[in-house]
Amino acid sequence: MTKTSERIVLITGTSQGIGQAIAQTFLDNGDIVIGGAFSEPENAPAVQQMLADYPQHYFYHPVDVTRTESISAFVTWAENLFGKIDVVVSNAGKNVFKGIDCEESDWEHNFNLNLRSHWYLSKCARPALRKSKGTILVITSNHAFSTMPGCAPYNISKRALLSLVQSLTIEWGPDIRTVGIAPGFIDTLGNQVWFDSHSDAKLARERTIKKHPVGRIGRPEEVGELCLFLASDKAGFIAGTTIVMDGGRSAIMQDEEDI
Repeated sequence: MTKTSERIVLITGTSQGIGQAIAQTFLDNGDIVIGGAFSEPENAPAVQQMLADYPQHYFYHPVDVTRTESISAFVTWAENLFGKIDVVVSNAGKNVFKGIDCEESDWEHNFNLNLRSHWYLSKCARPALRKSKGTILVITSNHAFSTMPGCAPYNISKRALLSLVQSLTIEWGPDIRTVGIAPGFIDTLGNQVWFDSHSDAKLARERTIKKHPVGRIGRPEEVGELCLFLASDKAGFIAGTTIVMDGGRSAIMQDEEDI
């Protein structure tokens, strides 16, 4: 394909949830999105819908971000499509809540998925981003700042992403600008599964909402809108930091029921 004047945005984890919303936000902005996720397109209704709605702006390639060779192939495929990459949103990840006494296999899977993948995706995309003076957005979690029992080793890898954002900024700037985003409780199907795991899903949701000073949990599209802003020239002086968006949840010192 020929080069385009529109921004080329590479996003992982676009088959559902936050990644899907981020992709939708950039698409609605008129950007070209190259999405990737573990699922094959025929098994991902959201992917099929975006491919149908944006046939000239949305492109999808399966990628297993726990495998470095899959990440490398994904980035190469993306570059070959349009000859450049302007923005990378490293979003793919998963809750690995096994506790600090987890098995070694859980530990390794978590760090391959929730830490190494972000580093390696950035590394593979670096040559293209240097040419475009591009931006890397790393999606971490508010668990990077404070967490709860049983959330290891997930929270440990998310904390490490704060340092990854700093190092990418220090070592690759000013050619490439890097920012982290740490969402809190976002209303996705995955979180609904967590609600449904309780004996009273409605009560579990109500209790969760009460823990947020803003009186609600987050919406996926809000993460997308923040990504859109941070990838723009208006955010050009924001780098090397991670922005928490958790509705004030982390401002609470202690939950009343835990006293």
